[in-house]
Amino acid sequence: MFGNLSALPADPILGLLTKYRKDPNPVKIDLGVGVYKDESGHTAILDCVKRAEKFRLDTEDTKVYIGPTGSAAFNDEMGKLVFGEHKILEQDRVRTVSTPGGTGALRVAAEFIGRCKPGATIWVSDPTWANHAQLFGAAGLTVKTYPYYDYDNKTLKFDEMLASLSHVQADDVVLLHACCHNPSGMDLNNEQWQKIVDLAEYVGFTPLIDMAYQGFGDGLEEDAYGVRLMADRVQEMILCTSCSKNFGLYRERIGACTIIGKDGVTSDIASSVLLNVVRGIYSMPPAHGAAIVETILGSDELRQQWYEELAVMRNRINGNRQLLVDKIKEQGVERDFSFIARQKGMFSFLGITPEQVEQLQNKHSIYMVGSSRISIAGISNSNVDYLAKSIASVL
Repeated sequence: MFGNLSALPADPILGLLTKYRKDPNPVKIDLGVGVYKDESGHTAILDCVKRAEKFRLDTEDTKVYIGPTGSAAFNDEMGKLVFGEHKILEQDRVRTVSTPGGTGALRVAAEFIGRCKPGATIWVSDPTWANHAQLFGAAGLTVKTYPYYDYDNKTLKFDEMLASLSHVQADDVVLLHACCHNPSGMDLNNEQWQKIVDLAEYVGFTPLIDMAYQGFGDGLEEDAYGVRLMADRVQEMILCTSCSKNFGLYRERIGACTIIGKDGVTSDIASSVLLNVVRGIYSMPPAHGAAIVETILGSDELRQQWYEELAVMRNRINGNRQLLVDKIKEQGVERDFSFIARQKGMFSFLGITPEQVEQLQNKHSIYMVGSSRISIAGISNSNVDYLAKSIASVL
């Protein structure tokens, strides 16, 4: 059986990481992998996470399964984190399951959509996270794109986006990034969210919102604006969340898939299908990451500590954006890179050619994907001058 297989190419980002690790250059820079790094280039465990883990180790008394829905406490706390005091929490319309990371949440959502309508069409932004198409396609969905990022002008193609989405079918699904758009860093502003929500209500398509970076853009409340507005206006929507970035729980693989129905009865029926999907994929979600998150969010002291640690990460990323812009300008580069400082979250496109990306890798040991998408968190005070000088040299 295995003899009929052909080797597949490695994931571009993971392949890039392998090359970076093998590079002996002492000044090499990794701008490929999307994980938060501190000034020393280390992805440390948050102090609030360490405290929550100690509490779990001291109090956990069983390793029995937690059930397909996962931890009820985690699901409840995530609902409050995302929706705040939104009325839908009181209307009994929200159903949430814990998932193996945000990727697991998206795959569960994709399979659920396929149960609602086999072969359904899902519209994703151009560009979007590279794994979106694979996740949805593997579930049998038809993936199409709508205009989003203007590579030439470093802005949103918002009018084109609206025009495209106005023609989708009422039983189509539209994927939207809640904040910190991956890979462009270009987010919808509040006024644009209003227009997208108006369109969703008018056309009747089902919004699927991917929220992997709450708190990494402008703040926890601000980053949830579009999600809360959409929930206020549409009868049905799906939300996928991740705790990898904002809690730094990358390897614990904890996220959530939330469905919102028009009423409690509809939500119960949808939840039964969602749980059946879960049972057929991984049966039960992992417990450790969920326990950490619910412990932090359930404690006033740990929650406050998390707010402060999250602010440090957010401010560092936003500061790195302006720092890079300033350093490139100091190199005498006339091209305008100020768009980087106006974007949000972990990523941005430099807007250079694939050939220039290759030069940065081969001549300067600076690693990024061919599209020139960079991870802002990989920039530091110790490497930014070398990075800016190298960028200037290939322009």
